Amino acid sequence: MSSPKLLIFDCDSTLSSIEGIDELGRARGAETFARIEAMTNDAMNGKLPVEAVFGRRLEIIQPEQKDIAAIGQLYIETVEPTAREALAAARAAGWTPMILSGGFRPVIRPLADFLGIERVEAVDLFFDAQGRYTGFDESYPTTRSGGKPEMVNRLRAELKPTKIVMVGDGVSDLETKPVVDLFVGFGRYVAREKVKRESAMFITSLAELAKVLP
Repeated sequence: MSSPKLLIFDCDSTLSSIEGIDELGRARGAETFARIEAMTNDAMNGKLPVEAVFGRRLEIIQPEQKDIAAIGQLYIETVEPTAREALAAARAAGWTPMILSGGFRPVIRPLADFLGIERVEAVDLFFDAQGRYTGFDESYPTTRSGGKPEMVNRLRAELKPTKIVMVGDGVSDLETKPVVDLFVGFGRYVAREKVKRESAMFITSLAELAKVLP
């Protein structure tokens, strides 16, 4: 098998306009949504480390298995409008798209299927037989700061890619800049100052990817 060129996407506020964790919070009412959204923003802007909010948000929400399918469908309904065409063009140019997220694998999977993306690297959630939340995969790297570059290095070791490009909106995505060939900041939904300032390239539509891919 030839070595791939990896095009790795963050999911939330990049491939879709929503933040999945915030939507899980919204399902618990306006007050919970506001609390969760504020915590997410602090983490994504780099004001708090990811690990300071990751488990806490889930404890507050106590998501149920039935919420997962609803948010999965919402990801598809709020997909970045140029994503499918951009991915088709990238594949035609020899790139293999993947998702690397601090979100939740079962919630993201429907969007990945919709976009034809096989591999999703994200956090697993656990439920009991009644569909009640029992925890998350606490060992998974993207539950903490520095987790995304760790995963990029794992992927590099496993797949031996010739190039790696990362696309994302958050500070956790920006952390991958030293370990990828190109970091592309994304600002259609949220243009974070630190990401905009420190990205090698900054785009506001996935349609612009074709111009910046090496």
